[in-house]
Formats: sequence, C-alpha cells, structure tokens
Amino acid sequence: MMHAAFFLTFAVLTLAGAVAAALLRNLVHCALSLTVTFAGLALLYLSLGAEFVGLTQVLVYIGAVAILVVFAILLTRGSGSLPRQMLSSSGWRVGWLAAVAVGFVLVAALRDAPFAQSQGNAPVVSVKEIGQALMGPFALPLEIVGVLLTVALIGAVIVAMPEKPMLENPVLKNQMPEKQGGAE
Repeated sequence: MMHAAFFLTFAVLTLAGAVAAALLRNLVHCALSLTVTFAGLALLYLSLGAEFVGLTQVLVYIGAVAILVVFAILLTRGSGSLPRQMLSSSGWRVGWLAAVAVGFVLVAALRDAPFAQSQGNAPVVSVKEIGQALMGPFALPLEIVGVLLTVALIGAVIVAMPEKPMLENPVLKNQMPEKQGGAE
C-alpha cells in the first residue's frame, strides 16, 4: 500500500514537471521543470528497485543534461519568452493530435510486445558489478566519452560567446601600436 502511494506521488511529480516544461513560456523555468521531471523519473526508478538506472538518471540527466540546458539558455541570452505570433499559432491543435496518436501507437506496441507477456526472471546485476566493469575493461571508453563531452561543452561556450571587435578588447587594445600622427 505504501509503495503504491510513493509510486503515485512520484508519477504525479514527473507528469507535473513534464507538463510545466511543455507549457511554461520562460525558458529557464522550462529547464528547471525538466530537471524536476528527471528527478521524478529517478525517484520512480529507485522506488522500483532499479538503483543503477535511478542513480544514472540523477548523475547523467540531472547532473549533466539539465545543467547544460540551463547554461546553454543563459549563454545564448535567450529572452525567456516566445514571440507573440508563435503563442497564438493555430498549429498547436495538429501537434496535440499527433502527440495523442503517437501515444496510442506506443501503448499498443508495448502492450503487444513479447517482453510484456513474459514474467521470466531477469538477470540480476549489482551496481558494484557495473562499477567494476566501467572501471575495468571499459575505463578507456568512459574516459574518451568524458573528454569528448568536455570538448563539446567548451566548443559550445566559444560559439555562444559574442564577438567583440579587436579595438574594444582592453587587453588587445594595449598591445596594438599607436598610430603616429604628423610628419617626421
């Protein structure tokens, strides 16, 4: 009984965050709502006994993706709201219709999937075994992915930085030779 109450609470939290992320107009508020959605999913995974997936959800999605989205919004200096003509567009009806249709197709496909009917025992792998595999034979690929993501973040920051003319930069301005006026 208590497990079902926790599950429903976490499900409502997740859905509320997702709806808020889709409907809010301020981009920073949308990113924070997306973070709440990710946290709700992590709590759902943890309540279902999938500790590795839940902790990965916290580390990867909340710790990396959501923070990256917030930084991207702040670095690109988004105004936080959509233009007025986009808010009053009539195309949202088609979007809702497409979303409902895709939802029904996904539910039907999952209901008829072979793994949905089987109640076999899944292999049990502990978080310790996964950690040993990541720090053992998969340590090099893990490090390569970390370096690649760091380089991508630095590249995104460089691309998002506004360009300043050379003369406005105080460091470069002091290094440029002054023009000499008059005849010598």
